[in-house]
Amino acid sequence: MLLRIHPDNPDERKIRQAISIIQQQGVVVIPTDTVYSYACELGSMKGLERLARIKQIPLDKAQFSIVCADLSQLSAFTKPLSSSLFKVMRKVLPGPYTFILPANSKVPKWFTGKRKDIGIRVPDHPVTQALLRELQRPLVVTSVRDTDAILEYTTDPELIEERTRDVVDAVIDGGMGALHASTVIDCTKQNPTLVRAGLGETDGLFSF
Repeated sequence: MLLRIHPDNPDERKIRQAISIIQQQGVVVIPTDTVYSYACELGSMKGLERLARIKQIPLDKAQFSIVCADLSQLSAFTKPLSSSLFKVMRKVLPGPYTFILPANSKVPKWFTGKRKDIGIRVPDHPVTQALLRELQRPLVVTSVRDTDAILEYTTDPELIEERTRDVVDAVIDGGMGALHASTVIDCTKQNPTLVRAGLGETDGLFSF
């Protein structure tokens, strides 16, 4: 099912329709400020297992991220942030960044497995923000990759729906996706490390 939601002014009825699917342990494809992502509710074991099957990886090997509505919600799932890191995150979020942070006990053990950290995002996209505010819980996400030899990510939601209709419950069309993913920064050690350069600028944020 392709669920079209205006990327600038999300329709509340359609947002509630998408949330109803998610709350029934559904898996949907959502737009973000970077690439389209498969998503399920944090806390849905069935949804998480489906994500692993879609990505064709064992669940215990999966390194999915979670997306939050804001920095306050993000902080509820991590160990206390240093004042300097919090200042940087407040400056760039919402935005195209994934921060790898030490997880706290509110993150289910079956989600992190043996890992003690978690990749976490606050996307700057009205549709994603509307979903997160209505759900009032984070979403577990993993990028929709393309099978093309050149393109790494599928940007057209109609094409995504065509290719994934047998494995997801809905694809939310929030406009064309980006060609590049988020910038990933590992903040689990004293000195942050750039893991992947993406859409988010890093100049002046940290000394990598």
